[in-house]
Amino acid sequence: MWDFPRSDNTSTAFQREQAITVLHTVEPPYVAVIFTSTRTDTDDGYDRTAQRMSQLAARQPGYLGHESARSDGLGITVSYWATEADAQNWKLVSEHRIAQDRGRDTWYRDYSVRIAVVTRAYGMDRR
Repeated sequence: MWDFPRSDNTSTAFQREQAITVLHTVEPPYVAVIFTSTRTDTDDGYDRTAQRMSQLAARQPGYLGHESARSDGLGITVSYWATEADAQNWKLVSEHRIAQDRGRDTWYRDYSVRIAVVTRAYGMDRR
C-alpha cells in the first residue's frame, strides 16, 4: 500500500524528495503485485505509514522495487518481486499486516490486488 500522492493532489515531503523515473527491473520472469485503490478523505497517519512501508518492503528478500501514481482519486501501485513466494511473504510481514488493516478501516474507500507474472519487459533502452 504505497500510493504516495494524496487524493487532494498535494504532495508530501517524502514524495517531493523522490525523483520521477521509470523503474527498470531485472530480466523477466518476476512477479508484479498491482494494488489499485480509491482513498477516503482521511489522511490520519497515511503519509508516514506509506513511507514506512516503502522502507520496510525494500528490506524484504526478493524485493525489486515499486512504482506508484495517483490521479483524480485513483491510485495504482505496482511492486515487483523475484518470486511469488517473496511477494506472499511481504503480505505476511506483521507491520505490513497492521498497515493493511488500517487501510481497510481508515484510508481506502475501495481497493483491488492483482498478482501477475511478468514474462516480457522492454522500454526505451531495450526492445
